[in-house]
Amino acid sequence: MTDLTKDNPTRTLIRFALPMIVSVAFQQAYNIADKVIAGRYAGEDALAAISASYPITMIIMAFALGTNIGCSVVISRFYGAKKYGDVKTAVTTSFFLALTAGITLSVISKFLSAPILNALHTPDNIFADTAVYLNIYIYGFIFLYLYNVCTGVFNALGNSRTPLYFLIASSAGNIILDYIFVAILNLGVAGVAWATFIAQGISCFMSIIALTREIKKIKTNSKPPLVSSSALKKILILAVPSILQQSFVSVGTLMIQGLVNKYGSSVVAGYGVAIQLNTFAITVFNTSANAISNYTAQNLGSGNTERVRQGYRSSIKIGAAIALPFIICFTLAGTFIVSLFLKDPTALALQTGKEFLLIISPFYLVVMVKLATDGIMRGSGAVGFFMASTFSDLLLRVILSYILTPIYGVRGIWFSWPIGWIMSTLLVVFFYLKAWWLPKDMRS
Repeated sequence: MTDLTKDNPTRTLIRFALPMIVSVAFQQAYNIADKVIAGRYAGEDALAAISASYPITMIIMAFALGTNIGCSVVISRFYGAKKYGDVKTAVTTSFFLALTAGITLSVISKFLSAPILNALHTPDNIFADTAVYLNIYIYGFIFLYLYNVCTGVFNALGNSRTPLYFLIASSAGNIILDYIFVAILNLGVAGVAWATFIAQGISCFMSIIALTREIKKIKTNSKPPLVSSSALKKILILAVPSILQQSFVSVGTLMIQGLVNKYGSSVVAGYGVAIQLNTFAITVFNTSANAISNYTAQNLGSGNTERVRQGYRSSIKIGAAIALPFIICFTLAGTFIVSLFLKDPTALALQTGKEFLLIISPFYLVVMVKLATDGIMRGSGAVGFFMASTFSDLLLRVILSYILTPIYGVRGIWFSWPIGWIMSTLLVVFFYLKAWWLPKDMRS
């Protein structure tokens, strides 16, 4: 466990964020492995089927990630203020919330997945495989939910290394299982889904065991309550806006996927590869921003606002250093990278993936500024301002996609991304400069 209120801000953030970034890189690596193995051993249609399911799985993920943010910020505040009894109660309350919500959402998702696929105009030649993948993925949602809560708690305590070790082992196992189920046993899309299910289950159980041992090390004068309505309220105040924000983003992604689906399975496959690569980059960037959230929460808990500002500047510099390699790779080697996912790619699939990456990746530096500033907003509890900037990005992207596709075809969708990023970044930086992220009693 690490106290983020001490030492040089840049060194503190790098030490804390690096294991988180490596962890999420491995997590994304096995998602990419799903698509590479599916594309090379099960064909372009199998890859397109997994890609078509992505916006729906994003909605499911929104709940897990929103709860992660809510519990992480609340526990960080308690930990920074040395309220260790409240830390323990908030941890067990978070797990109660995760179990209840996870089971409920799994049942709902089971009944809604097929109607959503129909509404998105999923191509007939990939509909059945997409439904198979989603059904198996939904079974493992409870593992995904609990794992994200564990990660949020570890990060709140300043321990970003323990989840990394488990995730590396889980990711390696997932890739091995992908190869066995798809390349050797020829299970196709179902094999990819079951490999992910098993990997998520392993990662979840290992994290719960390790977290239980970690929490036992925290000493309190008396036994704290297991579940607290007060802690639950604090978590929900932060988690619900984050869930809504990410859910709306996912709904926007669904609408964009519906537009892409109309251009056929080859475009869906190329877009699926490119969006997975983009997700890899954005997830790494966002993980760096999550570090500044926990850093902000702990330092505000100790009353040190100037240290938060120092951390913000450091976070932007760290983010720029992370973004540059992605920009170089995606702009200079986009076609080659996309081709790695497919055994016999069509020219249209390659062209689609290459164009998407070429248009959006130069704007990753803008994204890093936005995400770092979002991290300050989340960590300080100013989720309203965080949501406003994110919704502006989403609305612009969706609206512009529908406006520009009749003029530029599918490229109109790609053009909408950087415009949305630029406008939402300007908005959230304005909120930061006005110091609206600070609690009212800390504003000068």
